[in-house]
Amino acid sequence: MSREAVFEASLGYFLTPIRHFLQDDTITEIMINGFREVYVERRGRLERTDAAFPSHDALLSAVHNVAQYVGREIDENRPILDARLPDGSRVHVVLPPSARRGIYFTIRKFSRDIFTLDDLIRLGSLSPIAKEFLELCIRLKKNTIVAGGTGTGKTSLLNALSTAIPDEERIVVIEDSSELRLAQPHTLYLESQQADTHGRGGVTIRQLFIASLRMRPDRILVGEVRGGEALDMVQSMLSGHAGSLTTVHATSPRDALTRLETLSLMSDVEIPVYVARAQVASAIQLVVQLSRFSEDGSRKITRIAEVLGLDANNQYQVRDLFVSRMKGRAANGRLLADLQPVGQKPVFAAEAREYGMDDAIQLTTALWD
Repeated sequence: MSREAVFEASLGYFLTPIRHFLQDDTITEIMINGFREVYVERRGRLERTDAAFPSHDALLSAVHNVAQYVGREIDENRPILDARLPDGSRVHVVLPPSARRGIYFTIRKFSRDIFTLDDLIRLGSLSPIAKEFLELCIRLKKNTIVAGGTGTGKTSLLNALSTAIPDEERIVVIEDSSELRLAQPHTLYLESQQADTHGRGGVTIRQLFIASLRMRPDRILVGEVRGGEALDMVQSMLSGHAGSLTTVHATSPRDALTRLETLSLMSDVEIPVYVARAQVASAIQLVVQLSRFSEDGSRKITRIAEVLGLDANNQYQVRDLFVSRMKGRAANGRLLADLQPVGQKPVFAAEAREYGMDDAIQLTTALWD
């Protein structure tokens, strides 16, 4: 019996109270707020359930089992755990006393199917014309940020965008807890590691990023930038590693750039603010903004914007290329939106035809020279 099978069986036992939620494809997130209270997110909406764990210790045993599976530790000295289940679902845990109501155990379920941009069109999150534009931008190796709040589907969109990367490229994926699953055959996955109680064995996202630059990548995908590794990523984009993709928490394209700037300043390399801002403005070409709508739980791309550098006042210049406009509701109550061009050509409008991509230009003719 393999190690994976052993852990899958043991975790199945420890997670018995929520096992049926893990098997339900309509549920995307499971939120345990102490052993007596379990919520789920189903089709974008939160529901309180009747599920409960037998005791605090029973839930704690499940937590330790998950930690053991990924080779990490969680205790009173390190009360926060980021991990994954054998099926790839993402796990986040916070222990008391930091968690005041008991153990907080959140599971972001892993989709067994690789989401494509066509799937996002089917779900109403994307329009066909925006899909074609994004595919061409990925092929043109435009450095792209996927921005959005918590639970907006940033990782799913990043995975979908990755399907436009040519199969012959060598791709390095860097994540805190492995979630992305690319279709391309030449993909290498790197995952950060937590240090032990003596501070040994830890590997940070930043260390992995620096290591990836020596692995001859054609593309680097960072699941999410959260700290000083942002500076290394930005500088690698400026030094020739084009076509990078990542996600950040931000509610607008301009805020996404500011967030990346702030994270760059968290690096142990001291640089002036204006230098960090100039580097971000030069490195990033495209920001894809995601939003979640509480009215129906849907997640949609609301804007696609390009970055035009800095203005005379040293402020980011961001120009919308696509904007989503609401068109009412469907018969099932779902919000209808249409993501369409605003009438502006990107500054790189000549490149698609220069690189011989005429055959791929069908719906977006007006956007390219």
